[in-house]
Parts: sequence; structure tokens; C-alpha cells
Amino acid sequence: MFVDTHCHIYNEYYEDIATVLEEAKENNIGYVINNGCDRRSNKEVLQLLNVYKNMYGAIGIHPESVLDYTEGDLKFIEDNINNPKVVAVGEIGLDYHYTKEDKDKQIELFEAQLKLAKKYHKPVIIHSREATADTIEVLKKYNVKGVIHSFSGSYETAMIYIKMGYLLGVNGVVTFKNSNLKDVLKRIPLEHIILETDSPYLTPVPFRGKQNAPKYVIHVAEFLSDLYGVSLDELAKVTNTNIKRIFDIDM
Repeated sequence: MFVDTHCHIYNEYYEDIATVLEEAKENNIGYVINNGCDRRSNKEVLQLLNVYKNMYGAIGIHPESVLDYTEGDLKFIEDNINNPKVVAVGEIGLDYHYTKEDKDKQIELFEAQLKLAKKYHKPVIIHSREATADTIEVLKKYNVKGVIHSFSGSYETAMIYIKMGYLLGVNGVVTFKNSNLKDVLKRIPLEHIILETDSPYLTPVPFRGKQNAPKYVIHVAEFLSDLYGVSLDELAKVTNTNIKRIFDIDM
């Protein structure tokens, strides 16, 4: 049994969420962690957690929402952070891909959410795009654990995160022909890796170009099984052990 540790399963993207989760089960994906990223999706994630037993959640404000969030949104996260099915603060972080003009505001929002995670002893799910140096410097200030979502950096960057106590979230990017991630992962023990999809984005080969879904975790798993030279059963055992080190999931 595998776990999709990072997806965005919202009604905006999927007409029938029950079918999405059933198809995941049929492909040996026992649980998903549904990540919120703004006011609307955080509320929806909480609603869905009440409906689906095999869904856990993370709530947070993505850096792309830095100009839209309010103090009320942070209070909403704090008010719901102790929900037993909310296993992390996320998706949070820094993203300088489109602009650095709001860099200071992004860092302020990032730190506010890290403070909540530290206060309530919750792990964090980190988004970092073209902002590695600042992400590392901010994380060094806070004694929290978590996951670097959709990791695609260098070996040196990976080791910095690992030494800080973070796991690396690996998704369909590793299967892309133009990705160097597989060469980095070959040097990193499997004990530092967990699987994810980032659905509906980053669909793995051979379905690249189609909408992603938690059921496709199995294709990431098969790729890593070949890369590490281990069976799918062993891969599941190790990555699930890794997950339990970070997330409070009953599986």
C-alpha cells in the first residue's frame, strides 16, 4: 500500500472525488494527504476530511496567494490546526518564479505559518521554487519537521534539507526524460524519500499530458523501484515508515 502525500483534490478539478479515491485504492494507494493552498481550498479540504476516511489533510496559504490572504485566513488555520485529520501546515513556502517584488511579503507569510506549526507541533509541507537560499535561511529559524514538496534540486541542496530533518517529496517529475532528478536520487538513501503526485499537476510518464490523480502514484513507485533496485513491497515499506516519522497517520 502506498500513500499520495501531496495532492490537490478539489471539486474545481475533479467531477467525482469519490471515484478518484476509489481508483486510487484499486491501484494500491491506500491514503492521500489533500493539501489546501488558499482560503477556499482550505475550507474545502476540511469538508472533504469529514466525508472520506482515507483522506488526510494539510491547510496553509501558498506563496502565490500572498497578496490575497488576510489575518482571518491565518486564524482559520490556527482554529482548525488540531483537527485530528489535519496532519500538517501546508502548502506553504516561497515562489520567486513569476516575481521577486513581493519577496518580503512572502517571507512574512511563510514565517507566520511556520510559527503556527511550531506552536502546535505540526509538520510543514514546503513549496520552494527558484527560492532555495531564502527557503533554507527561513527554515533554519524554526525547529519544525516536514517535507520539501516536489523536490527537484541538487544533491547538495537535498543534503541540506535532509540534515535539517526534512523528507523529500518525489512525484512524476522524476519520470520526465528532461529531468536530472533521478541522478540526484541515486545518491540519496530511500529513507529520506516519500511519494506524491501534486495532482492534478505533474502527471508521470506514460500519462504525461493528462490530468494527474492519486492513482498514478504507482507509476512513480515503479520508477523508483527500478532506480533503487528494490521490490515494490520494499519501497512501500520504507516510504511508509518515512511517512510515519513525519505525519500522524493511522495506517
